[in-house]
Amino acid sequence: MNQHKQEQLLAFPLPHPEPLGSYSPSDVIFLLKDLSNVNLERGTEEREEAIQTGTHYSEMLPVEYQPTPEYIQLFHETLAESAEKVALAAGVVSELILHKRGKNLVLASLARAGTPIGILMKRYLMQQYGLDVPHYSISIIRGKGIDENALKYIFQQHGAEQELQFVDGWTGKGAIRQVLIQACDQFEKDYGIRLNDDLAVLADPGFCSDTYGTREDFLIPSACLNSTVSGLMSRTVLRDDLIGEHDFHGAKFYKEWLDSDLSNVFVDQVSSYFPAIAEQAKQQAQELLDSPVAISWQGLADIRSIQDHYGIEDINLVKPGVGETTRVLLRRVPWKILVDREDNPNLRHILLLAQDRGVPVEVYPNLTYSCCGIIKPRQGESE
Repeated sequence: MNQHKQEQLLAFPLPHPEPLGSYSPSDVIFLLKDLSNVNLERGTEEREEAIQTGTHYSEMLPVEYQPTPEYIQLFHETLAESAEKVALAAGVVSELILHKRGKNLVLASLARAGTPIGILMKRYLMQQYGLDVPHYSISIIRGKGIDENALKYIFQQHGAEQELQFVDGWTGKGAIRQVLIQACDQFEKDYGIRLNDDLAVLADPGFCSDTYGTREDFLIPSACLNSTVSGLMSRTVLRDDLIGEHDFHGAKFYKEWLDSDLSNVFVDQVSSYFPAIAEQAKQQAQELLDSPVAISWQGLADIRSIQDHYGIEDINLVKPGVGETTRVLLRRVPWKILVDREDNPNLRHILLLAQDRGVPVEVYPNLTYSCCGIIKPRQGESE
């Protein structure tokens, strides 16, 4: 039966994707349909209203935040301060992947936050081991699942024997990991191939991944900016009138911002530290392999506590961690920001954005995360 199912997987050869994004094709290939000419953006308030009244977030796009010169300066300062730290985390997770999966490997980054991290992993494996592993960026959407056509394309190109490693930037409360687990189960039912749902991430503050570079909740500079540090790509889109049966999920390529693109600045600066951190990365990875710290979903328990404290019914309105809080401030309607302590050095850009948007900041001690962003419920305040 498995043989028949696998034949189905290869039955309809999918065409090669159009070149997209501002990264070199040697760094990543986006398995996405180009929707650059479609009007998909909605204003923040309009989009928030639509999401909270039942429209799926993947059916429209936020208007991309155009950062102020002060904020761009903060990105450069943060990158200068943290590039070596990010490089070490990328090195550690790359070493773990190599140990767990072997050399017969394909990286599948989850667009878009996973893409720059996947590029760092690909570069690390090339620099340290001479391994040129294929790297794709594919779409996964909460409530809709993973792009099966993208997975089919990868298997059609590389065969079903390759170890597919999914990659993301960081974990929040683990929602995407849950979607990935369900998607891998469904893929096995449909095609008889068991995918490994272990999600490799640079940072796992939510304690929901087995393969991570660090569990510290710090600012990964690629969370600072939207498309201008993610290959000029939008979030991914899935709408029946735009995406056909044999299409990849869609996204926009914002070519008009090429002059202000910092995507390659980020990956170039971080990967320049790989020679300096390689030995430490090997050592830390070995320590994690020798004494693994189990998945506890500790971050999710924090979120339940916040829900109870503030009377928030919908868990999706609570966005934990530096990366997710940044996204709340950039493209949602924030109600308030919770921080573990006011002097946390990881929160400079969060405090700057909150001040910029007039969002109150409250100290919430003993958080697993550095901070949480709470989206304003449509019916008014929750207190």
